[in-house]
Amino acid sequence: MPDYAIREDDLTGEEVAALLRLHLDEMHQWSPPESVHAMPIERLRSADVTFYSAWDGPNLAACGAIKQLAPDHGELKSMRAHPDYRGRGAGKAVLARLLDVARERGYRRVSLETGAPDQFLPARRLYESHGFAECGPFGDYAPDPFSLFMTRTL
Repeated sequence: MPDYAIREDDLTGEEVAALLRLHLDEMHQWSPPESVHAMPIERLRSADVTFYSAWDGPNLAACGAIKQLAPDHGELKSMRAHPDYRGRGAGKAVLARLLDVARERGYRRVSLETGAPDQFLPARRLYESHGFAECGPFGDYAPDPFSLFMTRTL
């Protein structure tokens, strides 16, 4: 498994923009528009969101972000491994970094929304393996048959 270099990212690189376009395209392919909660790149640049990218040398391997919901609660956003890096630990590395950031910020809880369709099963398994469990909607989310909500305490 590569030793990924994970860094805070300003979202100006074309590789990151392309991966986020792929992410949004797939979300729209698998869920109806009203059930797609992935943030566009402009929203990921907001002050309440910190975005990270993981690199294998010159190659973008994965990305993810953490959004502050409250002083003690963060939300994971835009978790995505590049297709060439699926199953190679890139998403796991980004998730570990985001959980470290949450701890550094003093969050007591981290939550996420992911898809309920089968295409999201690998993501759900990754989250479960890191202590996340299903929960009800949080923040501004409402019940949605295409969404699955997960949380974990730190």
